[in-house]
Amino acid sequence: MVRLIDLVFPDQTNHQGNMFGGAALAMMDKVAFLTAARFARRGFVTAAVERTDFKAPVLVGELVDITGTIRSVGRSSLAVRVDLIAENLLDGTRRLTTNGEFTMVATDRKTNKKPLPPVPDYQQEPANRTRNVELVFPGDTDHRGFLFGGHALQLMEKAAFVAASRHARCSVVMAALKEISFTTNIHVGEMIEITTKLKRVGRSSMRIAVQLFAEDLTTGQRRKATTGEFVMVALDDDGRPTPAPPFDMGLET
Repeated sequence: MVRLIDLVFPDQTNHQGNMFGGAALAMMDKVAFLTAARFARRGFVTAAVERTDFKAPVLVGELVDITGTIRSVGRSSLAVRVDLIAENLLDGTRRLTTNGEFTMVATDRKTNKKPLPPVPDYQQEPANRTRNVELVFPGDTDHRGFLFGGHALQLMEKAAFVAASRHARCSVVMAALKEISFTTNIHVGEMIEITTKLKRVGRSSMRIAVQLFAEDLTTGQRRKATTGEFVMVALDDDGRPTPAPPFDMGLET
């Protein structure tokens, strides 16, 4: 299963604070591509969007949790179901807002006659797990085609913000960045996957360990590229530090 977690910013919304349908579809199409490419280890393009239902608006500041699953497999095409769930970071409520089915066609279908794998048996992932995927585009890289370190840090900080917000269920802000390690270059066209883990909770601070993995979508080769720890602080309605909930070792963030 491919899962993309992101935040809705003001530039993605209309004057009423609702997320544009086009912005939602762009995210869903990215997830459909990553789902197909990771599943078959081949290139794909979107051939059709069979049906998309917008059931409820997504509001600015909410989290979007988008998952892609393979529904059916043809000779050179796949049907990918994509669900977009909105989550209120302050109270934890979640609702299905958009779903659709994307038909993805292999780009090498004329030369590669190898059949696609069968539909996988998916295992359900906990809703509170922060595991985010992204695709590295040319605009994210330097002249050599390597991902900018600043862009990697931006994605990692966003993941740490989500993890801390989900734990504290209040406003949070980054207070410190510790122990960042860049171990390998990440290339254009690769998929990156970011995972987080809540390590420690102080009075108002939360220490979040973040790992960034790079994956070659063609070969499936996967490697740890960047690690770091972020200190996030819980804030009250007046923007002052407030006690964070205690750390429960039995819960995974």
